[in-house]
Formats: sequence, structure tokens, C-alpha cells
Amino acid sequence: MKKKYAVLAAGVLAAALALTGCSGEISNDYITISQYKGVEAEAGDTTEVTDEDVDTQIDSTRQMYAELENVDRPAENGDTVTIDYVGTLNGEAFEGGSSEDYQLELGSGTFIDGFEDGIVGHSAGETFDLNLTFPDDYGSTDLAGKDVVFTVTLKTVSISNVPELNDEFVQSVSEDSSTVEEYREEVRQMLEDNYAESAQLTLTENAWSAVMDNTEVKQYPDGAVDEMKNTIREQYQNMADSYGMEFADFLSSYMGMDEDTFEEQLQTAAENQVKQDLIVDLIIDEENLDVSDAALEEIYNQYVEDYGFSSLDDLKSAATEEELEDMARLQIVQEFIVDNCEQVQSSDSE
Repeated sequence: MKKKYAVLAAGVLAAALALTGCSGEISNDYITISQYKGVEAEAGDTTEVTDEDVDTQIDSTRQMYAELENVDRPAENGDTVTIDYVGTLNGEAFEGGSSEDYQLELGSGTFIDGFEDGIVGHSAGETFDLNLTFPDDYGSTDLAGKDVVFTVTLKTVSISNVPELNDEFVQSVSEDSSTVEEYREEVRQMLEDNYAESAQLTLTENAWSAVMDNTEVKQYPDGAVDEMKNTIREQYQNMADSYGMEFADFLSSYMGMDEDTFEEQLQTAAENQVKQDLIVDLIIDEENLDVSDAALEEIYNQYVEDYGFSSLDDLKSAATEEELEDMARLQIVQEFIVDNCEQVQSSDSE
């Protein structure tokens, strides 16, 4: 549930927009928007889908359905190995440095330098030590630049048997295609849709960024920034809790910062979020945009489809009513902005 809401929130908050028509200034006690209609925004790249793109996507799908077969030989790059490992620093096991029955594709770069290369050449049943050094810029300051020892037990060495691309495979992975040729057209259409969606997202981001740049904050509503800081801080604290980590350790390992840096960035993030909310409210009022319950409910139902929720109730159990309303109102304003912006050709597509 948390994962689905994270995807939902990321998708909605990443969206962005702009407007056309008159470019008159609008203002209230808190902000002045010098222009929100007719802002120039670069459209995303609408690169044509090639046969190579289709082949790459199909090959990726075939890899997903590959079956592992154990082999009786020393491990090589490209093999998948099953290992137990224990990492120690100065003779003591360190947090997050141990696992059992871990499947690892050698050469994937999943572990620090030397780990995967150190397994190459060993056979199933062997136990051996890898003397390694964490990089100086590693996320955890407790491990950055430190010499450690990983004791590895290699349990299996496997190769990946990728299924052949034929009609039988197509029918096992597709609900709409029966033959290879039909499947290739299905994949091509999917990629074209994805490219178009990505281009629209880029346009939205650029248009909304222009509106944000065109907005001056005269004053923030009393307590709004502090309230937003508390909300954002709580979200990150909940993430740390879900990982079973102390907040400082979570920031260090997953965000590469200490608590002082987090607080500095939190101030900016909260101010920007409040500014965005003020822009949304002002444009809705100025343009008399439809934010009725019916309009919001229509967007919520689209979220259910787009982000894989089983029902509207499932969606509403993943986010508060206020969070959903804020996201939907933002989307309504952003769509208005994009519908009224001046699209300019991306310099990359020239």
C-alpha cells in the first residue's frame, strides 16, 4: 500500500503546466503571478519508435521470463549465484552487511567494487573471504572508506535460459496478441504511448516551472511553512520507521545527508510547496475552474486506473482526503496551464 501511494504521489507531484491568452498579472495578499497564460514551455522529445526499440523491449520481457539452471562449473560474469554472506568491520558484523540465500547476477554492479569479481572463479560449496574497501563517498559515514571483510558461501551457480520468441511465448505473456508479428505491433504501440506520455510530462514540468518562476511571494500565511515542514518531516520519519532505522541513519544511508543539511533543504521544500498551493488556489479562483466533488471524484477514479489500485476505497485508504484533494486540484490547474501554454520546440530535437 505504501509503495502504491508513493508512486501515486510521485506521479501527481511530478506533473506540471502553463497557459495561453492574455498574460495579465493576478495577485492577492500572498502572491503575485506576473504571467500564467501563454508561458513558453519546451515540449518533450517525441522520438519515433524504431525497430531496435521494439527488439530491446521484447528482449527485456524475455529476460523477465528466463528460468535459472544450475551448472557445475566455476562462476563467470553473467551467471546468477546464490550466496550467504557476512560482512565484518574490525571483526564485528555491521548492520546491513549480511544475508542468506541472496541471488546475485555477477557483473550487475549491485555490490561495492571487488565483491562480484571476487566470486568469479569460485564453485558451489566453497566458502571464502573477500577483503574489500567501501568507497569514500559511500552513503553510510560509518562505512565510507573503511576496510571490511565479507565471508561468502557460494551455494549455487546458475545460467539463465531465455525463452524463444515464438507464438507460444507471445500467447503466454500477452492478452491481446497471438502471433509474434501482432506482439511486435502491440509493443510498438505501447512504446509510442510511453513516449507521448513522457513528452507530455516534460511539457507539463516546463510549463509549471515557468509559472513558479513568474510568481513572487509577498508573504506566507501565518504558520503555513512550519506546518508544511512538520508534514514533510513526518513523511520522512515514517519512511525511516518503515525501514526500522534511526532517522539520522536513514538520512545518511538513503539521502546522503546529515540532519542539519536535511533541515536546511526542508525549509526550501516547505516554502516551495506552500508557494505552489497558493498559486493553485489563486488560479482556481481567477479562472473559476471546476473543482467540484464530481470533478475531483473523476480524477480519483483515474488515479485508481493509472496507479494500480483495486478500487476507489483502496485509493482512499492509501491517502487522506486532504492529500487527494490537494493533488487533484494541482492537476486541474496544471492541465489548464498546459492547455494554454505556448509550446516551443526542444533544442535537443532540432
